[in-house]
Amino acid sequence: MIRNRALSTLPASLLGVALLVAGALPASAHLTAAAHQHGSFAAGMAHPLSGLDHILAMVAVGLWATLRGGRALWVWPCAFVAVMALGGLLGMAQLPLPLVEPGIAASVVALGLLAALAVNLPVAAGAAIVAVFALFHGHAHGTEAAGGLAGFGYLAGFALATAGLHLAGIAVATGLARSNLRVAVRGAGGVFAVAGLGLLAGAI
Repeated sequence: MIRNRALSTLPASLLGVALLVAGALPASAHLTAAAHQHGSFAAGMAHPLSGLDHILAMVAVGLWATLRGGRALWVWPCAFVAVMALGGLLGMAQLPLPLVEPGIAASVVALGLLAALAVNLPVAAGAAIVAVFALFHGHAHGTEAAGGLAGFGYLAGFALATAGLHLAGIAVATGLARSNLRVAVRGAGGVFAVAGLGLLAGAI
């Protein structure tokens, strides 16, 4: 259930974030090696915006969190960013994690469905779900980071970009909810889930 008190604390200016993200949908799922070889903060910022899989999953977290309302509005995005950073460190250390790419695609399907169905889970359970998927996303980012301080700059960059994508999802869902278009938020989740199936099948 969307809770008006929680929604009212979100500034209307967050809607601008969604517009920025909408214009950042390049076709390539990942940056080229040359684009991130220095592991810079800017490369880290660009990386989550360079793949449809990352964008959809992260925005879906924001959609679902808004539909759930209450503490989920900040707990679920924070859980995703924190565990994604941990996954990034594992990737930077070249520690293997199985099924990373399928896990990322599956996250789009699962998070899209959770939003589409407006699944009302306890906050802790929802945080655990997003954390599992965040590990895959973080590991994928981390394996492409440089070592040393440059790698940590890259890590900070993609963490900040991820938070922005979560805010975009929250902003869009909040705007629609205030217009009594809650069904549109759920519809967006359904579209994301279908796109995730396309990613799993290799059709996208």
